[in-house]
Amino acid sequence: MIRFLTAGESHGPELTAIVEGIPAGLPLDVSAINQELARRQKGYGSGGRMRIEHDTVRISAGAMGGKTTGAPLALHIPNRDFKNWHDKEIPPMTIPRPGHADLTGAIKYGYTDLRLALERASARETALRVAVGAITKQFLAQLGIQTGGYVVQIGRVTAGMDPNLPFTNRFHLAEKNTVRCPDESVVKAMENEIRAVKKAGDTVGGIIEVVALNVPPGIGSYVQWDRRLEGMIAQAMLSIPAMKGVEIGPGFENAGKWGSDVHDAILLKPNQHLGRKTNRAGGVEGGISTGEPLLVRVAMKPIATVLKGFDSVDLATGLPAKTVYERSDFCAVPRAVPIVEAMLAIVLTNALLEKLGGDSMAEIKPRFEALRRAYVPDLPMDNVPWRFDY
Repeated sequence: MIRFLTAGESHGPELTAIVEGIPAGLPLDVSAINQELARRQKGYGSGGRMRIEHDTVRISAGAMGGKTTGAPLALHIPNRDFKNWHDKEIPPMTIPRPGHADLTGAIKYGYTDLRLALERASARETALRVAVGAITKQFLAQLGIQTGGYVVQIGRVTAGMDPNLPFTNRFHLAEKNTVRCPDESVVKAMENEIRAVKKAGDTVGGIIEVVALNVPPGIGSYVQWDRRLEGMIAQAMLSIPAMKGVEIGPGFENAGKWGSDVHDAILLKPNQHLGRKTNRAGGVEGGISTGEPLLVRVAMKPIATVLKGFDSVDLATGLPAKTVYERSDFCAVPRAVPIVEAMLAIVLTNALLEKLGGDSMAEIKPRFEALRRAYVPDLPMDNVPWRFDY
């Protein structure tokens, strides 16, 4: 299974990741990784930092001749903004900002300057997650699995999604506008919502949908709490800065309905395929994938750095004070889409590697093709009485 660690500060010289567990023989397209990094930097409402950075990845280990070797990958992303901070005297930061890790970080680690928490807690670290996710996306593509995402809400503006619009079309349409929303009729309204909070010196959040297509049934498990697929997805999503809510499919909407209006009837389709008429479960039942599109919705709070400031306390004087503005986005929801996609790709890759085993793509591909599917002949039943007989 995959393990990855990231290191680096928001304004340090570079971000670094070590990625272990990527199978040998995976063709690695660095330009595709850089394309994902570029997507993370685009979106209406982004701050000035994105005009400075031009993220590209350098791989210094774990890949040779354009393919992974099975050894740990080492990824590096330079911070261009480092030159603006290097060898300069940094003013002390003693007023914690509500919604950030300033105060909680100081309590936990005993910092005497709050910037030490800011530097590591910053969402700048997510550039590495996008790079790792781009690698796992390439792994999933080898198995015919596609992930994509889009924005369905910004502030008070909600998209009216056509349920008959294919997900691949949604992915494509989302990349054609500045707010990454496939509903073109609300794009201007979303931009106006962001423009209004910018003018007010405030921020705004929203909701992202991310989808994985062609995920085979049987991925994940119910036998232990930490192996449930939706549990692993939720943990990954909530680990992204500013994410405060996760649902699989229309989870919160389903909570207000009766069971007969929620669960997905099993239908016998051509070739004895066990299919579904609906996908209200979001592609997961009992902690295991059903084979239907895996749909995850993530709620992102408004960025906590607001231009007009919050009431706080200056820890150096012990007196009430207003927070000092640190350069930030006014709305990071469009930019967060590739981050959410990356985390879903990482979780699915881990779950598939747990199921399939193998150290190389040559071993994994045949095992993937041999997976049990949702067909009646794949599920022979004894159909005889039995006893527990422990």
